[in-house]
Amino acid sequence: MSNNVLKVAGLKVSYGGIKAVKGIDMEVNQGELIALIGANGAGKTTTLKAITGTLPDCKVEGVVSYLGESLKGSKSFHLVEKQLAMVPEGRGVFTRMSIRENLMMGAYTRNDQAGIDDDIAKWFDVFPRLKERAAQMAGTLSGGEQQMLAMARALMSHPKLLLLDEPSMGLSPIMVEKIFEVIRKVSGEGMTILLVEQNAKLALQAADRGYVMDSGLITMTGNANDMLDDPRVKAAYLGE
Repeated sequence: MSNNVLKVAGLKVSYGGIKAVKGIDMEVNQGELIALIGANGAGKTTTLKAITGTLPDCKVEGVVSYLGESLKGSKSFHLVEKQLAMVPEGRGVFTRMSIRENLMMGAYTRNDQAGIDDDIAKWFDVFPRLKERAAQMAGTLSGGEQQMLAMARALMSHPKLLLLDEPSMGLSPIMVEKIFEVIRKVSGEGMTILLVEQNAKLALQAADRGYVMDSGLITMTGNANDMLDDPRVKAAYLGE
């Protein structure tokens, strides 16, 4: 039996005459942390949105399989029921709900109240700032605090696959380190993760394998440690 959690084959995305993704193949196996790196505009976020069916009107071709089933035609809210969760670029918190209410929304597919309460306590331990502000409206939080909340909310659904889109974007260095500390923690606990990230060094240091995307194409793939030492990756993405 395959241990593929996610398999992307021949994925193409076009907006009118613009080809944003030009036929890519990718797979994420059980328990892996996969980094998808590349310059701004390479097509990384478009790829995640194509996987989750959250793109605006455009032409999508190819096959996206999750746990052996095609996701074609799946609504994004069905994906949460299938235990596929995404932390979108820009966080997407419910700004007029409190931190606690946002976490409850992350668990809306569950009915084990005791387990939900335990998980809220767990993420409050991981992110003490959220605990201090539990009743505060999410829209009043800093960018870093919103990123913490978006991650904790996604993890409340107990995902079998977690998609992270640019989790470090716009955050202070100390906040970036905290977010990546949590990414490494949940990965170490066996969570399967696909991480899209412009900070290539941090992403590859955390990952098992990596894919490099450039102008809508996958141009390189391999073991993450090997990619950190690759002169082409160093020159293009690591500033070395």
